[in-house]
Formats: sequence, structure tokens, C-alpha cells
Amino acid sequence: MLVRLEGVSKAFGPKDVLKNASMQINDNDRIALVGPNGAGKTTLLKMLTGDLRPDSGELTIRTNKIVYLAQFPSFEPGTTVNETLAKGPTSEDQKRMEELEAIMTSGELPRGMDWNDISLEYARLQENAGGRSVSDAERALEHLRTFGIEDRAGGRVDELSGGEKTKVMLAKVLAQAEKADLLILDEPTNHLDIDAVEWLEDHLLGFRGAVLIVSHDRYFLDRTVTQVYELENTKLKHYGGNYSQFVDKKALELERQRKEFEKNVRERDRQAKIADEQHRALWFSSTHKTRLKMLERMEVKEAPDKKRDLTIDIATAQKSGKNVVIGRKLKVKLGGRTIFEDLDIDIDNGQKIGLFGPNGAGKTTLIKAILGEIPSRGELWVAPGARIGYFAQGHDLMDPKLTALEQINKSLEGDARARARAFLYRFLITQKDAERPISTLSGGERARVGLALLLSMDLNFLVLDEPTNYLDLMAKHAVEMALADYGGTFIIVTHDRYLLDSVCSEVAELRDGELTMFKGSYSQYKGTRAGRDVVEEADVYKVISGFTDWTSRTKYGTGDKVLIAPSEKENFQWALDNGKLRKMPGKERKILKK
Repeated sequence: MLVRLEGVSKAFGPKDVLKNASMQINDNDRIALVGPNGAGKTTLLKMLTGDLRPDSGELTIRTNKIVYLAQFPSFEPGTTVNETLAKGPTSEDQKRMEELEAIMTSGELPRGMDWNDISLEYARLQENAGGRSVSDAERALEHLRTFGIEDRAGGRVDELSGGEKTKVMLAKVLAQAEKADLLILDEPTNHLDIDAVEWLEDHLLGFRGAVLIVSHDRYFLDRTVTQVYELENTKLKHYGGNYSQFVDKKALELERQRKEFEKNVRERDRQAKIADEQHRALWFSSTHKTRLKMLERMEVKEAPDKKRDLTIDIATAQKSGKNVVIGRKLKVKLGGRTIFEDLDIDIDNGQKIGLFGPNGAGKTTLIKAILGEIPSRGELWVAPGARIGYFAQGHDLMDPKLTALEQINKSLEGDARARARAFLYRFLITQKDAERPISTLSGGERARVGLALLLSMDLNFLVLDEPTNYLDLMAKHAVEMALADYGGTFIIVTHDRYLLDSVCSEVAELRDGELTMFKGSYSQYKGTRAGRDVVEEADVYKVISGFTDWTSRTKYGTGDKVLIAPSEKENFQWALDNGKLRKMPGKERKILKK
């Protein structure tokens, strides 16, 4: 056991984040932490690293080798990438060390802490403060080479793009993690291109320690975790399996809860009706009171949590004609660098195109050229009847000083305003949040406001640049459902492979200045990658009587240990049915070729 929470509660002022939560992380575990934006996932991560203390309950941390990638890593202004990779403790770490030193000097133990926790946390911070070795820095640089940005190592961090900053911190954290027992990653795939995400998946499969991941990337979670903890409404619940298996189990659980609730309501109504009939027929008797007491003693089942309806329909303006965009030999040059040239693109009415490629390939540049926001050479024609809606990656089309409601009133008219307000509700933007300046909203909340504005307009050509960044999984699903049913044309720039597979009729890869179009999904375009392994939690069996698995032509002798994952259990069913195998206690992680 590395870390354990038992009966932990945490609140910030009147707002409860956790109530009576329990969780355990053992060596080699592969865990996903999921839940809506704002549920408190980052707060929980900070508890697991020892940076936050619970208000009540027991928190036990038995290792000082924990490495943590924050969702929004901070960088010292003016520092270079090399300096960042070799940097020692953060100012927060230094401040915490001074606090712990003061506690140890005073000899007075604060409430909710013990000396073992204090010494472990201090040892971890001291180890970080010792500075990074040359070999660690070299390994971090190797990761930068893998990410394709080693040429930026001598440059300043504040001159990097969001994706490049993420790669720098990820490279640093992965180098540190080689000596860690527990690696905690908070939204590690944000801003990463697909190549980097798939490389990270393979890297984590080979990592020997425990991993805890917060992510909204379903494909990433399916390949990297074998357990899921869901944090919702201050409650923490554990599920076995990857994210897709969690979704199935959650759906069955909600359906069972709904049936039990409806059955309970019917029985309570029946008992109340019987008591009422008894009282009417035998008004002079107290028989009905006995029935009412039975009703009071009956268990009242809790209704399943009713999510707000996030199913949305996008209004579509009149079609613009067969051709929406025609581009021939397009060339864009920015800052003295040619982004692409001799590029051809055709977008026809009704096409749903997913555009992907490495960071810096020019995807956003291409769509801005189509929109006429940046100059381009070559032939470019956009249908006069195209009513275009543009969702910018940085939400820079919204005024940060305005509230969401003020922005809606400024940008929309008539029925569109009412639709946008309805979208805010469906996207779980509360009245209080809708009346706050947009600058004070989180990245996910700003994205929801931007989408509410865009999807409320009568448009027939949507241009979306990373529309699902920062959205939680439920909001992503709502957007996917809407785009899948959309009757117009769209082009989406995204690194979300699930989005590319679920809503796009064709995909386009922009790489090294060339655009490759493919009719079909991302998975169909890429095919099966060699060495694309997955991780599963396998049961442990002992061979009682030797046998041969003819599927793999593997011979098993008496006394051998066999790991059987759920996806391959059918291959061993004959041996199990015939008593060839005996199940042993515990589970182990197994990597399977897919």
C-alpha cells in the first residue's frame, strides 16, 4: 500500500468537496479518477501528494517517491526550457518545507497530522530540493526529442505554445518518475497532439510504479487504467475495469437504482392506499394506524441522480449549395516561415471533416486562411451562401469583461438568445456562474459558454478549433451527439480520437505541409498500429493438471502460474471447466497485444 484515504472529508468554507471518502493506491495500480468539472478531483490529488490535509478522516502516505504533473503547471518568468528541466523546488515547496521545519522545531503536532506523515512529506520535499541529476535532465531532453521540440530547449518557456509547455513539463515529470513509486497525472493529454498521446500511452504501459490519471480522453483511459474512481457530489466510488467498462457498469447501476426506486414508490403508495381505505371503511377503528406505522418503517430508496438533459439540437440554416470551400495551391507564410504551400482542399455541403496532425503543423493557420483571417496565396473560394460559425481554441471571440449572459445579449438576437440560455443550463452553467465575468470562469466553463453562443446561431458551416478541450466527459458526449445529428457542414480541428471516430465522416491529416484526406474514421485511417498494447487486471491461476492452449500453442505444466485477463478468459474456459486451473488470491497487471 502506497497511499490510503479512509473516511476523509474536506470542505472549503460552506462548500463540501469530499464526504467520508475512502481510497487505496497499491504498488503497480493503474487508476483513473473521473468526475464532472469542479467536482474536486484536483483537491483530492493534492491530498494524495500530501499538499493538502483532510478536515477529518485518516490519510496515510507510505512513500516519499510521488511525482505529480499539475493540470496548469507554473513556470518562472524569463526562464529557459533547460533551466526549467534542471529546476529544483518550487516556491510552494520551499514554503511548505519551512512550515514543516517550524512544526518539527516546536514539537507541537497539528490536529489531523502525525509525525510519520510529516517526516515522509519533508523527506520528499528535501529529495526534490536536492536538484535534478544530469542523467535526469538528459532523460528529460530525450523525451523532448521524442516530442519533436528539442530545438526549443535553449529558448524561453514563455515563448512556447500551450502544447509545447505541456510537453516540457511532461518530459520533466516522466524523467523524475523513473525513480517514483507513484505517478500522478492531471490532464496530461491537454494540448498534446495525437502522436504524443499515443507515445505517452505506450510509455505508461511500461512504467513499473503505480499511476493515477485524471483525463477526459476516453481512448487514453481505456489503454492505461484497470480501475476507475468516480468523484461526484462529494462521494467517491470505486469500479473495476477501464473507462468503457466503468460506463457500462454505471449505466447498469443507475438502471437498477431506478427500478428499485420505482418499486419502492409503488409499494409505499400501495400501503398508503390500503391505510386510507381501512380508515374510510372502519373510521371508528385504529386499524389503519398500524398500517401507517408499517409505512413509516419501510425503507425509503434514494432516487437515481437525474442529470440535466445535455441532449442538444443545433439549428441549421439553409444549405449553401454543393461546394462550400474550394482551395487550390494555397500557400501561407508567417514570420518568414512557410507553413504550407501547394495545398488543395475541397469541402462539400454536408461533409463532416476531422482535421488532425502534429502541433505546429498549421491546422489553425489553415482554417484561419479559409475564414480570411490571415492572408494566403493561391485560389480560395468560399460559397457566398455559407453562414460560418467559428469556435476559436482560445475563446478569444468573447469579451472577458462581460458575463456569459451579457455576451449572449450582445452577440445574439430574438430566439437565439433563448436557445443560448437553454444551452448554458444544459451545459451545467449555473445562474451564479452566468453572471460572473467570463475572465473568472474556468477553461471548461469558457468553452461551454462559447459553444452555447455558436450552437444557438442559424449557421450551415461550423469551423471548430479544439471544441472539446477542458470539457468533462458528460459535456463532451453532449457535443458529440449534437454534431453527429447536425445537418450542416463542419470542419473540426481536434486531437480527440474518440471525437474523430464518432462524428466525422472523413478525416484529414496535415503533416509536413501536406494534407491527406480519407473517407472514414480516424481508426480506419490509421489501421491497427504494431505494438499497440493494452493493460488489464488479470486473475492469478495455478495449473493443477498440465494442458495445451491450442489458440496460442502454449504448453502449461503442473504448478505453473497463469495470468488470465477478462478479455482472454474464453480461451481458457475449457481448462477452467475441466479443473485444469485453480484460482489463487489477488490480481496482477498484464499487458496484452491488440
